[in-house]
Amino acid sequence: MRKSHPIRRVVLAGAATVSGIVLLLSLKPASGPASAQAAGGAAPQQTAAAQEAPQGGSSRQAGTRTVTGDVAQTQYGNVQVRLTVSGGKITKAEAVQAPKGGLSDQKTAISVPKLNQEAVAAQSAQIDAVSGATYTSGGYRKSLQSALDKAKATSAGSGSSGSAGGKASSGSSGSSGSSGSSGSSGSSAQARTVTGNVAQTQYGNVQVRLTLSGGKITKAEAVQAPKGGLSDQKTAISVPKLNQEAVSAQSANIDAVSGATYTSTGYKQSLQSALDKAGG
Repeated sequence: MRKSHPIRRVVLAGAATVSGIVLLLSLKPASGPASAQAAGGAAPQQTAAAQEAPQGGSSRQAGTRTVTGDVAQTQYGNVQVRLTVSGGKITKAEAVQAPKGGLSDQKTAISVPKLNQEAVAAQSAQIDAVSGATYTSGGYRKSLQSALDKAKATSAGSGSSGSAGGKASSGSSGSSGSSGSSGSSGSSAQARTVTGNVAQTQYGNVQVRLTLSGGKITKAEAVQAPKGGLSDQKTAISVPKLNQEAVSAQSANIDAVSGATYTSTGYKQSLQSALDKAGG
């Protein structure tokens, strides 16, 4: 019986060793789910961060918009300007239409980049004509002004709707809604156009139309001007200058353009009648 004790010890030791190995193997998988849970917790955070980036990009895009002006017809072709506006400022100006063919290609290539640059710098249509491209410059400014008018109208419309909505939510009574509608009609009534009388000159009729907002001239244009022969050239040179001076002076006390005395005189007469009609 004593001789069997060593064998029994070997068997017990072997059994203990096997039990230890089994215990170790059973402990290793426990670390797997824990690490998997940790990895699972980190993944949603990365997804949330990834979703925030597109929202930031869309808000920036929402603040930038493009406005295309009306087509301005010139003797050598149409001109049309498109503006990119951000934060109420012109960030980019480009001509989507411009005179083409023959010598016009060269003039367009020289004048349009300069006009685009001046529009962004001036933040208005009060820009100088490019020498040698008078017709293109005149058409550019007309289309540019119409694009600016559209941009202002869009901004005014969004602002009035926002203010009306604020009044409706702040007040529970029906009077707040009526006051909001009267405010929007008042804002639209601020801008108006007045056309002066026709002024007859030796070379043709001149008639001026004004756009007024807040009691000030925001735009002046000649709806009639001398045409034909040399008059075309004189009108193209003088009228843009007279329009600019009318807006700057806010009156009919403007200087005559050299070489276009008759046109300048007729312009001032029609301009004065338009101001009289406007009550200025």
